[in-house]
Amino acid sequence: QVHLVESGGGLVEPGGSLRLSCAASGSIFRINYMGWYRQAPGNQRELVARITSGGSTNYVDSVKGRFTISRDNAKNTVYLQMNSLKPEDTAVYYCNAQILSTGGVFPNNYWGQGTQVTVSS
Repeated sequence: QVHLVESGGGLVEPGGSLRLSCAASGSIFRINYMGWYRQAPGNQRELVARITSGGSTNYVDSVKGRFTISRDNAKNTVYLQMNSLKPEDTAVYYCNAQILSTGGVFPNNYWGQGTQVTVSS
């Protein structure tokens, strides 16, 4: 079994910063990519940023230049540094990873439990 555990959400004023972390644990053979999605009330879940095992990244346009995704392969952990936060960044942020389990044949998609980020004065 594989688990994703997130941390780092909270309340921050506009212009502030937060760093989210997500650690994968369990019977992991290989992690293909890790990333972050978010979902605001009434909206669909959207991809915020993703990073591959090789370090390639992609971001949704609305966060480019403000958010940075990084990854520690040795710790199976992904980070999302969020700077210059705006009220429209308020959402539940979910960690996502495509992981091949030990003994598995095909990789599966895993989700964290979500962490609330609120940007408000």
